[in-house]
Amino acid sequence: MLGGQAFRAGVQLLYFVFIARALGSDQYGGFVAVTALVAIAAPFATWGSGNLLIKHVARDQETFSTYWGSAIATTLLSASLLTLAIGLVAGILLPTGLPLVLVLLVALSDLLFARLVDVAGQAFQAFNRLDRTAALQLLPTVLRLIAAVLLLVVAVPKTALVWSALFFVTTVLSAACALIWVRRDLGWGPLSLDPVRREFKESGAFALSLSAQNIYNDIDKIMLARIVSPEAAGVYAAAYRIVDTAFTPVRSVLYAAYARFFQLGQRGLGGSITLARRLLPLTGGYSLLIAALLWVCAPALPLMFGQDFAATADVLRWLAPLVLLKTLHYFAADTLTGAGYQTTRSLIQVGVAVLNILLNLWWLPRYGWLGAVWASLISDALLTAALWSMVLLQRQQEHA
Repeated sequence: MLGGQAFRAGVQLLYFVFIARALGSDQYGGFVAVTALVAIAAPFATWGSGNLLIKHVARDQETFSTYWGSAIATTLLSASLLTLAIGLVAGILLPTGLPLVLVLLVALSDLLFARLVDVAGQAFQAFNRLDRTAALQLLPTVLRLIAAVLLLVVAVPKTALVWSALFFVTTVLSAACALIWVRRDLGWGPLSLDPVRREFKESGAFALSLSAQNIYNDIDKIMLARIVSPEAAGVYAAAYRIVDTAFTPVRSVLYAAYARFFQLGQRGLGGSITLARRLLPLTGGYSLLIAALLWVCAPALPLMFGQDFAATADVLRWLAPLVLLKTLHYFAADTLTGAGYQTTRSLIQVGVAVLNILLNLWWLPRYGWLGAVWASLISDALLTAALWSMVLLQRQQEHA
């Protein structure tokens, strides 16, 4: 998993450099605003069905066909409705002047086809076949790298609209390959919404949790583009992408351990806490080290992305502590999820998401991207404290 994620991160960074150079901060900022809006809605496109799949199959592999078919049916229905909704609200929430075609292409890519790739990866993850999960996560990234090179070198308009069309084609191809691979290696199942209906509350909690997570990760990019400028959003998003890339090894450990959290969590929080304690020293130490390296290496970023992104160096230095904060709160969150406290986790994340929006509304008009940085740091720090406090509180209640 680490090998696949590391290679994926390297490829992502490479194609991001090509896209940044081809589009510039203005066009890239517009594209990022659209993807950020879609990312907030994306978890509802599967309604947590992929997480239900992992939970049940990790405990009983005979349930695969039931929950796989349900995940596909749920995604097809939800993604179609959400794409229409995104098209209706785009003019209100996004910067003016963005073509509706661009919005719809990105929405279909990330709400339907990318989610099918995700669910396919979760199917293999449930069986602990993480080489397959890693390969499926890598596939769209490699295809996008090829598309980014084409955008850079071929004589086509260097616009966000052209890139969104290439983005759409690569995601459709990835989804087709993913579904074929699952059918060949794992089988299929009846396309039925009933399994998700039976666990509607829990699956909805999974979706709400992921959406809240995307809100406090991405809402600042939408708001920067709308309130300040697409250029500010592009600069900020570039630095955030570096932080996200640096988080890759920790994300790999989280992916590898996710099914195990459910297995150990059947015994309560004691089992999932034990797993978190085993993994945190290594991942926490890495996070401290990489945060320091990001701070030191930040001035080199304009050499990679071009002078349009000169301010990215300052943004990255401010955002560097996020690597450690994300490590701490993700392990607390998965500890709660594995032991059956998904709703509790979701409510905490929703609260932090609301706080993040309010802080951005307050600070962005005054301080621009610096306000977004402060909002991110405060939100992640409070999320870490709240999640670990809840872990300790629920653990005490289990012993009472």
